Amino acid sequence: MLTSRRKLLSGALLGSTAALLPIVARAASVRVETLLSQMTLPEKAGQLSCFNDEIRPVGAVFNPVIDPRGGDAMLADIRAGRIGMLFNGYGVAGARRAQDAALASRLRIPLAFAADVLHGCRTIFPIPLAEAAAFDPNLSRRAARAVAVETTAGGLHWTFAPMVDVARDQRWGRVAEGAGEDVLLNQLLAAARVEGFQGPDLTRADALLATPKHFIGYGAVRGGMEYAAVDMSAAELRETFLPPFTAAFAAGAGATMASFTDFGGVPVSANRPLLTDMLRGELRFDGVCVSDYDADRELIAHGVAADEADAARLAILAGIDMSMQSGLFVRHLPALVAAGRVPHAAVDQAVRRVLTLKERLGLFDDPFRSIDRRAERRETGSVAIKQMAREVATRSIVLLRNDGDLLPLPRAGKRIALIGPFGADRANLNGPWSFAGNAGDGIDIATGLRAVLDDPALLVVEAGSAIGEPLPGGIERAVAAARAADIVLLAIGEGADMSGEGNSRTDIVVPAAQQALAEAVAAIGKPIIVLLRHGRALALTGAVRDAPALLATWFLGEQTGPAIADILFGKVEPTGRLPVSFPIASGQQPWSYDRRSTGRPAPDSDPMAPGRSHWRDAPDRALYPFGSGMGYTRFALSALRLPGTVAAGAAVPVSVLVRNIGTRTGSALVRLDVHDRVASRTRPIRQMKAFARVTLAAGAEARVALTIDGDALALIASDGTRQIEPGRFDCWISAGDKTEIGSSFEVR
Repeated sequence: MLTSRRKLLSGALLGSTAALLPIVARAASVRVETLLSQMTLPEKAGQLSCFNDEIRPVGAVFNPVIDPRGGDAMLADIRAGRIGMLFNGYGVAGARRAQDAALASRLRIPLAFAADVLHGCRTIFPIPLAEAAAFDPNLSRRAARAVAVETTAGGLHWTFAPMVDVARDQRWGRVAEGAGEDVLLNQLLAAARVEGFQGPDLTRADALLATPKHFIGYGAVRGGMEYAAVDMSAAELRETFLPPFTAAFAAGAGATMASFTDFGGVPVSANRPLLTDMLRGELRFDGVCVSDYDADRELIAHGVAADEADAARLAILAGIDMSMQSGLFVRHLPALVAAGRVPHAAVDQAVRRVLTLKERLGLFDDPFRSIDRRAERRETGSVAIKQMAREVATRSIVLLRNDGDLLPLPRAGKRIALIGPFGADRANLNGPWSFAGNAGDGIDIATGLRAVLDDPALLVVEAGSAIGEPLPGGIERAVAAARAADIVLLAIGEGADMSGEGNSRTDIVVPAAQQALAEAVAAIGKPIIVLLRHGRALALTGAVRDAPALLATWFLGEQTGPAIADILFGKVEPTGRLPVSFPIASGQQPWSYDRRSTGRPAPDSDPMAPGRSHWRDAPDRALYPFGSGMGYTRFALSALRLPGTVAAGAAVPVSVLVRNIGTRTGSALVRLDVHDRVASRTRPIRQMKAFARVTLAAGAEARVALTIDGDALALIASDGTRQIEPGRFDCWISAGDKTEIGSSFEVR
């Protein structure tokens, strides 16, 4: 019965021919084949098993503790050839002990060391979602390169990043780990981050193997609930969720991680149509596919495996090469092969991939690559990486509202009340999955502001409330501080443990205690600037929504305070744009700016028109849609140029004249969206197809050129093939809030 289900799934996903494609494997070297011929089945199973590093723990618990064994027992297992990779440990001294143990094993096969380095290792950068707000692949590439240098200096070879799941539901906690809701932005940043992590040569000491995850569809979990089921059409899978993986693999990613989820009734860790037919056959991916944490054992709870041995069998046959933490492969694969339930060739193929990857990392030639105490001292927390973290943090901030040009603030002459639980807080700077970061290294908002103010004594700090509950007398003290101030900075939002894995929320609002604080402070009537801290888009209400100035400041990491001060006082122009849409209400989720057309759209002039597509209590709009953001100047667009007709598959050149009509130098994000007017399948209302940035002095102008890639106009047709259909396409160019110009072109 399970087999027949898989055949149906394969046909739906891959179409009529893709499932018949040969599975491509990288030709293994003589060294790898020689080792493979010498290995026993238990040794092969060991190479396919990775475990949480108990030899050099980082002190933080990222996953439920499963089968702890202690450092000494782990070293013994390494010597016996029962472990191929360790993860989430840190530090050169412990890595050397573990690698010495591996080289004492019978075949002297070196270990690989991995970790969930999602936004910095020891030096914590903004969460990936925040970095995506910069809309700058080159910045992401440079940031990943800097992180790789510090990470490898700490004795690591491999990161379980980037996360490239397109996130359409802001209730899902893992929105924080990716690049947001847009397909193109996810594609570009996936490739940039892979290139940055891995560098030009994987054998270099500072090369960090990238693992785009989670293959595939995790961002579509039902209700935004962590680890929930996913179900979607083949067209949705291919148009929305597959492109970032394709881009990451094209950039050279050497590994991928399977999704935790049930996909169409078959958990991905047991889903051969996805992990073999699509990943290996269609996409030609020849790297290592690792399970997520204990995900193969979870096949039992899913109800598709009878016991641990059955779960191991399903996983290896589906296409999982490395079993993470469960120990199922090392415990059960030898017996499964002996009993004929798993072909020996399937185990050999997985081992071949793992050994080939270690060879690509240069570990056979230099087992102590990236295990250098001098590099660890030199690169950990270096001046260069701190400067990079500050640059990324500053570029991540999004100015959403600035009524009356309240910002930027003067450095002197104004009494400022910094109110809210995050004003002087360090514990929540880093956000989720900060790996080896130390919260004490971070610079809070209050410290960042005092370093800039001419007279730091003009800054008063009051928490007002805790993150999730009132403080005795907190509101009263905050109100008194607001009364005595000229300007109020309200630092509110989510705590670090409210976003990330396992932190889905049904109501994505500012916690009630903080909302009450905001209402009380707003009643005083002083100018308020809201500094949101968050790992997802939030549904804003009341005094927070209506504040004259509002900034999305995310979880910015170690350099939070300096970055926010740079923006508030105008040292740096705010250039960030939202990579996710802020809804009017939580109940709109899932929602994205590129949702498909409906037969009853509400007119722009009357978004709540009866009998049209909207909620009873909210329009089919966002409070701040994808791409929202502004700077301290304004731009005008004119003289749009594009061809009237283009051939199907040809690139479409577009250009526009951009003029800075404000009084300050500023940076415009020039964005190009399209809509296919008539197609065989309903198309997105609009979807970004290109963007570019231009910096102009006040009064200056420049012509900005953009190109729509020919294939970007394709869709997945009813027969499962990717096609470019002839017809008219609407085209819009924007350069900030309420600045847009449009036209159309014909594809023949």
